[in-house]
Amino acid sequence: MLDLSGKVAFVSGAGSVGEGWGNGKATAVLMARQGAHVFGTDINPAALEETAAIMRGEGLSFAGRVTNMTDSVDVAAAVQDCLAKFGGRIDILVNNVGGSAPGGPVDMTEEAWDAQMQLNLKTCFLGCKHVLPVMVAQKKGAIVNLASVGCMSFTVGGRVNAAYAASKAGVIAFSRSTAIAHVKDGVRVNTVVPGTMHTPLVEHRLVKQMGLNDAEGLIAKRHASVPMGRMGDAWDIANAVVFLASDEARYITATQLVVDGGLTAARPTG
Repeated sequence: MLDLSGKVAFVSGAGSVGEGWGNGKATAVLMARQGAHVFGTDINPAALEETAAIMRGEGLSFAGRVTNMTDSVDVAAAVQDCLAKFGGRIDILVNNVGGSAPGGPVDMTEEAWDAQMQLNLKTCFLGCKHVLPVMVAQKKGAIVNLASVGCMSFTVGGRVNAAYAASKAGVIAFSRSTAIAHVKDGVRVNTVVPGTMHTPLVEHRLVKQMGLNDAEGLIAKRHASVPMGRMGDAWDIANAVVFLASDEARYITATQLVVDGGLTAARPTG
């Protein structure tokens, strides 16, 4: 089941912002453990090296490149590095780069809005722009983009996240449109939609954004907000991504898999 042996996977955001397992790091390692040759990118050299060290320690197939996924020239160069390293093909693309910034249209600066669109949506566009020609030529490929339940429930912890919600909703629409555009080329495109997750982003970014000193209190509150009684973690997302990228999901395209412990279903709709 979910054997990725011989496949080449390009995973963006393959590092982690702090100690522990972020979604991209877990996805890259899990894909390699399932037999894939993984090419990872991250803007943070130290974070990328942590992932590389894990791969080396387990004898897994991995290469990486420090890359700004919002820069088309940089992304194109990373794709070429991947092709040169792993035999001229890319079977799987995971667009994982992203992050949230709070604010509504009145209080958010234009610069913050533009940065959210670049980070959360343009990175998916550029990943697809430069990898899709490879997959079309192969007549086969699987793309998994990462969105968020933040585009379905518009506040997080009482905060408005207008740009984050809009950009992540854009990821879902972009994925569906791209899937239909390339369905005859043998390329599948799907989206994983994480819910309230416990990754290093909570301690390293969210606590600071919310101006809190009590990380444990925030974590407990986030656990309690989920019907299952706990947040998910990076491995829950990695397992979903690996499934959608695998041949077992060969008849699945233009859809999204919500991984949220029942969170969105339990929230009032009106």
